[in-house]
Amino acid sequence: MADKNIREAFFGIDVGGTAIKAGLFDDNGTLFAQENVPTPELTSDEAFAVVCEALTKIAADCSYEASEIRGIGLDVPAPISDDGSLSFVANAKIDLPDFVAALEAAFSNACVVVLNDANAAALGEQWRGAGQGEQSMIMVTLGTGVGGGVVVGGKLIYGRNGAAGEIGHICVNPSETAHCGCGGTGCLEQYASASGVVSSYLAQCEKAGQQAVALNGPSDSLSVFEAAAQNDECAKQAISQMCDYLARALADLACTIDPGSFVIGGGMAAGLDQFIDELIERYQYHALLPCKNTRIVPANLGNRAGIYGSAYQALVSVRQ
Repeated sequence: MADKNIREAFFGIDVGGTAIKAGLFDDNGTLFAQENVPTPELTSDEAFAVVCEALTKIAADCSYEASEIRGIGLDVPAPISDDGSLSFVANAKIDLPDFVAALEAAFSNACVVVLNDANAAALGEQWRGAGQGEQSMIMVTLGTGVGGGVVVGGKLIYGRNGAAGEIGHICVNPSETAHCGCGGTGCLEQYASASGVVSSYLAQCEKAGQQAVALNGPSDSLSVFEAAAQNDECAKQAISQMCDYLARALADLACTIDPGSFVIGGGMAAGLDQFIDELIERYQYHALLPCKNTRIVPANLGNRAGIYGSAYQALVSVRQ
């Protein structure tokens, strides 16, 4: 157990393509400070120095010395295997081993851990968000794609290859012929992502001979939700299809994990009020009897979930 007379703080860092989001926490989950730090590509000593100097300043502004930083969690947009390594990063350039080494040099008393960004969001919601109090929960993020994270017994499930929580690639429609970005067919992501909802809507409009509402690009699901609110039947059908396929996937996950709750986040969660009742209804239709009343709730940490989760993972690693 930690000595309560020793001051400790933990950084949660969300690594993006052109910036990092950093939050400084205590071990109770109190967020002292949060800042966005523009960075060059994290592949050089100069870039690492930018981050380390920014973190040192954040700590100092909160009256913490570098030696009092006990843990640093990094979440990155890539699968992380169970040995902490990654094979690729799709949306950011990062030399992870050298970046970790630079952080360890700047904060010599800190344990540095790395995790996937969606997993970090799940852990953040379980620690101080909508899943608080649940030992087991599943977070589903609905946005450009469909991702998620699985927490069992208070611990993240990574899987051998870091693919645990790739909820978007559960096959929900074996008869689909169009290919998902992963190369498969009939994936949940093809129907429940922002672009999936738009594609379904346009297909419904074509089938009905109806003019689609104006869309701001292929991922403008917000306009589809607005059209549904105005009684656009094609928009309603697209959203109903999304709900049914998402419900099927959640029911399958419930048979495997039996979580205390499903937490729905991501950009499309902004429209959750419009479809949560139907989603719950369809889930209860598909779910195994003992799992029918599993909670389905919106995430409540927003884009801060990742820094909460990565800080918590660092805290857990230090305590272990």
